[in-house]
Amino acid sequence: MKPSTKDQAEGTFHKVKGAVKEAAGKLSDDPKLEAEGVDEKIAGKVQQKIGQVEKVLGS
Repeated sequence: MKPSTKDQAEGTFHKVKGAVKEAAGKLSDDPKLEAEGVDEKIAGKVQQKIGQVEKVLGS
């Protein structure tokens, strides 16, 4: 698997995982878990964009 594709796939995984953590934090009224979910979701978006940029640049 190309590094750019791998970054995009991992980014998507982290976005989904972050969304699940955020929802679980809201349901269980756990602000720490909710914040972890938001952070992971943002990190996933960044990683996904890095993969897209690498794909465009051909790195």
